[in-house]
Amino acid sequence: MEDIQGLTENVLSNGDVYIGNFKDGLPHGKGKYTWFEGTIYEGDWEDGKMTGKGKIIWPSGEKYEGDISDGSLHGFGTFNYSGGSIYSGAWRMNIHHGIGRKIYANLDSYEGSWKEGKPEGCGRHFWSSGNSYIGNWKGGQICGKGIMKWVNGDYFIGFWLNGFRHGSGVYHFADGAYYFGSWSKGLKDGKGTFYPAGSKPPSLEKWHNFLGYDIDGKGFLSRTLSLNSVKEKAPKRGLKHSFSERISHTGISNPGGLSNWPTWMDESWGLSDPSREPSGDEYSHVVSHTSDQGQHNVLPHNDRMAYEREYMQGVLIQERLKDYKKLLHRSKEQKKTTVKEAKKVSCVNFSESHRSFYLMLNLQLGIRYSVGKLTPVPMREVRSSDFGKRARMVMYFPRKGSQFTPSHYSVDFCWKDYCPIVFRNLRLMFKLDAAEYMMSICGDGGLRELSSPGKSGSIFYLSEDDRFVIKTLKKSELKVLLKMLPKYYDHVKEHENTLITKFFGLHRITINGRSKVRFVVMGNMLYTELRIHRRYDLKGSTLGRFTDGDKPKDVITMKDLDLSYEFHMDKLLRQSLFKQISLDCMFLESLHIIDYSLLLGVHFRAPEKLKALLEPPATAHDHAGESSQGESTVPSKALILVTHEPSNLTTAPGPHVRGGPLKAYSLGDSEVDVLLPGTARFRVQLGVNMPAQTSHKLVENKPESSEVELPYDVVLYMGIIDILQEYNVKKKLENAYKSLRYDPLSISVVEPHLYAARFKSFLEKIFHDLP
Repeated sequence: MEDIQGLTENVLSNGDVYIGNFKDGLPHGKGKYTWFEGTIYEGDWEDGKMTGKGKIIWPSGEKYEGDISDGSLHGFGTFNYSGGSIYSGAWRMNIHHGIGRKIYANLDSYEGSWKEGKPEGCGRHFWSSGNSYIGNWKGGQICGKGIMKWVNGDYFIGFWLNGFRHGSGVYHFADGAYYFGSWSKGLKDGKGTFYPAGSKPPSLEKWHNFLGYDIDGKGFLSRTLSLNSVKEKAPKRGLKHSFSERISHTGISNPGGLSNWPTWMDESWGLSDPSREPSGDEYSHVVSHTSDQGQHNVLPHNDRMAYEREYMQGVLIQERLKDYKKLLHRSKEQKKTTVKEAKKVSCVNFSESHRSFYLMLNLQLGIRYSVGKLTPVPMREVRSSDFGKRARMVMYFPRKGSQFTPSHYSVDFCWKDYCPIVFRNLRLMFKLDAAEYMMSICGDGGLRELSSPGKSGSIFYLSEDDRFVIKTLKKSELKVLLKMLPKYYDHVKEHENTLITKFFGLHRITINGRSKVRFVVMGNMLYTELRIHRRYDLKGSTLGRFTDGDKPKDVITMKDLDLSYEFHMDKLLRQSLFKQISLDCMFLESLHIIDYSLLLGVHFRAPEKLKALLEPPATAHDHAGESSQGESTVPSKALILVTHEPSNLTTAPGPHVRGGPLKAYSLGDSEVDVLLPGTARFRVQLGVNMPAQTSHKLVENKPESSEVELPYDVVLYMGIIDILQEYNVKKKLENAYKSLRYDPLSISVVEPHLYAARFKSFLEKIFHDLP
């Protein structure tokens, strides 16, 4: 060894060289280490490991300067890639993690939150083309709420999924037109309103408030998200693993293969500009056999007019001219409730005086306690003692917390969990993981309240991931459920394809020793990634079975008299459906249950005939220079029935599904999947992902509208709901009185066996075999 400028040099036999300070024979303090292959580290050492501030230079020309801990890039630092990209920000164990900014070799840039090497959380991306996005990310893709701006002046405010517009939003065209509506995987899907250029659309203020920033991103990055503040808060020499080795003649290994690991980090993860919509000067004719064959009419520039439209997978199927003043009035009337529906419920967006906040927080605290309490209990078959009112778990939750409960922001309350072993077994029967169940209902995202309580006056909540529905119960309904629970358990266990509501928990909250609220947790029968275009509650009666015609049909649950479709299904699929409906009706009849319904969800696929009528020429409405990267196109086929292949399925079934795949007559009695080109592939099960064909008459009240009968391919979702209404003598007398004035089909209360017969007869009239 020899002294060089006050430091010592150690030349190892393998050619590595260390110049710096030692402690107990190990590099410690300031030092420079050069590996034989050319990698150089210069900076702080601690007990033989690179820890502190330092700079690494690789033979490839890549360079890192910043915080290092135990040989890993950890803290805050800047990395220069050989390809020309530069990342400056937070690191965790050699991976971008935290707040950071990356400039890519093609001059694209991203600034915001990273997780495990990919953008996740809030961030903004600028493309070299001039387009930009500000909003939420997940797994390196645009996902959640955000604003996309195109260089031509278009912008979109709303929700995204995996890089596509998905959910509600507002699209502003450069010429001043607006479209307020919904999208599915980049295509318009559902109802919306189009405001031509020159008209006055509703204010976007509520959207800006919901996002937390405006169209220019003002307010997006606060001081806590700035790179400077992150740099100040960089971890101080964390991850101090034990080190017992002494430096040997073979030298110090290149930690973590640092000579080649950064290469994959320089990838731009294939992120391209999401496509724009066709121009605001869209075609506006209504579906008609005598249409202009794709040519668009010129929209009048009238600030009092707007167009209500309905799309299916990007195809315009309906359009009505509406008076803008009426739309503006309706928008003001619904403004408060709309914002309330859109926001998810959590502790941070509810005032403490809001009753719903207390109920939901109490419910989450109680379910978390019950599930956690039962998790270590060994699985066993239910006993007779597990049923009834006495089979319960009770716990008091004081606000300040106790030996068994955490402190919370709600009021003091008492929690009661009915028949916990029974419902635990039901959840396991449907393969619901305890942790996933708890996180779905009790996660940070919270619950959201549904706006249509129905005639019963019950309040409905939806879990964060839409998998579960929570409904408040009357005392009489709770008694019926407890009474029927033993037979219900046996029925669900015996018939895995049952369409009857799936119950997963029954609870009661008591506040101030007086106010009692009862809840039941159910599987969401309409849980699917497909958009449900129509919902129906079907009982097979006519008395009051219609809805307000002015309400949007894609957001309300309609009734028997609103149904104008007949569904044609594969012969074996229909046979399986009605076999199970008969079994379920026999079960409900044995319990004297009446007034139940079939909840029917319909997802429409745009038919070939409609696309030929409505699709404009490819260049009719394009702007000059428009990029087609990432563009969503209308699929060429509506749906295809294919042989079941478990490995090719897109998603797993929801919590309401337990049975196996169904067989189809059209495919030689083999198990089948339904393939939706450009969308997904699903397993066909009873009540879930069931393909059918139907026709629908588009009837408009306006003189400029036309009436056209078109065939549709549809995907159906269904289940039997409202099964907690028990027939009794009082209702029998009410029935006798009504029968003197009404036709039997209009009577809402009939004896159980008559109700079941009428229910099945009605369904047989709307579901038919394919010809």
